[in-house]
Formats: sequence, C-alpha cells, structure tokens
Amino acid sequence: MTKQCTCTQPAGSHHNPACRHHGIVTEQHAAERRHVGHSLPVQQRWVCGLSLMQQSVLLAAVRAPDGLRKNHPVKVLMRWYRRSILISAFDRKALDDPFAPGGGSFTGPFTVDHAVIYKIMAATPLFGGAERFWRDASDASRWRVFNEMRKVYLEHVDEIPHHFQLHLMHAAQIIGYKHEDLTVRAWWREFYEMIVNDAHLFPESEELMDKRLGDNEGQWRAREEVTAK
Repeated sequence: MTKQCTCTQPAGSHHNPACRHHGIVTEQHAAERRHVGHSLPVQQRWVCGLSLMQQSVLLAAVRAPDGLRKNHPVKVLMRWYRRSILISAFDRKALDDPFAPGGGSFTGPFTVDHAVIYKIMAATPLFGGAERFWRDASDASRWRVFNEMRKVYLEHVDEIPHHFQLHLMHAAQIIGYKHEDLTVRAWWREFYEMIVNDAHLFPESEELMDKRLGDNEGQWRAREEVTAK
C-alpha cells in the first residue's frame, strides 16, 4: 500500500515515482509515471528527424483559419495535411492516405461527399452513382479525384487569410521535400509548386530551404527584410 505524500510540490513536478522530498512512492506519483509511460509524441517519426525550425513550421500550420464555413475546401484539405504529419489520436497511428477511415473530424478522410460537393465528381455519374463508383474505384482512381482538391483550394484562395496561405505553402514545401513516403512527398511537392506558380514565383530548392530553416539564426535572418521585435 502506498503512503500519502505530504510534500507541497505541484502535481506536474514529479518525474520520479519516488517522492524526491520524502523518499516514498505515492499513488499520485505512480499514476503520473503510468501516464507518462503511455504518452506518445503527436508528430510522426519522420517529423521528429527534421530541424527544430522545420518542425515548428509544420506545427504552426496545423490549425485551419478561422471565420470560414465548416466544409470550406481548405478545412477538408487540412485534414489530409494533419494526416501527413501527425499521429491520429483516436487510431494511435499515422493515417498515410487520404481515404482510410478514422481520424475523427480533425484528421478525417476525404470522401465521395467531398468530391460531389466541390463538383469534382457528378452526383449521379454513369454506372450506378457516385457512391458506388467510389466504393469500387481503384486507389489510382481515388487519387486522381483527390488531386483535384489542390485546384479547388487555389480557386478559393482569395477567401483565405494570406498569412495562413504562407503557413500552408511553407509546410507543403517541407512535406514535399522530406516526407518518408514517396507518394505523400510527391503529392505535397506538386501542391507546393502549384501554390508558388499561382503567385508567379519560382520554388525554393531543398538546399536553400534547409539553410533558411537549419536552426541557425544568422542564416534565417539573412532571408528576411523586416525583423520581428
């Protein structure tokens, strides 16, 4: 039976099941230790291998912009973005394609309903309707449909805060250069290049990106004009 700890330290300050003030194991400390033992980083493994600045860019883009309707194209696309960098809390694993069930509303799948809403597919195509087509479609066919979401996003980009657009552009660039899955990497690389081209710019190379976001303050400041105070 464990003893009651009488120390005055806050609950989150004990990282050892033995109370460092009294040398006894308490129920509180043991519960905290069990909780820590079952915790996982929310980032996927490949993300944890990036520079700290690149990880920060990815995390800064996780939240979709406020003030838009529930099923705005950017919010649907952001669920795939989160699948690309985060562990699904409900599933306790990475969801590595846009269509797999699971993920809740935060990292949920792209569905036939989205394809119809955004007019990528007709509501009643040939051969028995959209739902039947989607159910029987090959992975390649589903990817061809989903690829169109990048254009749908760009068609609605004027509705999105420019600040968020830059967050997503830089995040897509990192995934497009660094993701461990080549299919996912290629999808985001092409999306990054589409965003850049839509702004009449040229892509930044992976080498220059690594230099800018390489955890070196001097190299980072060399690529900005107005320094935040």
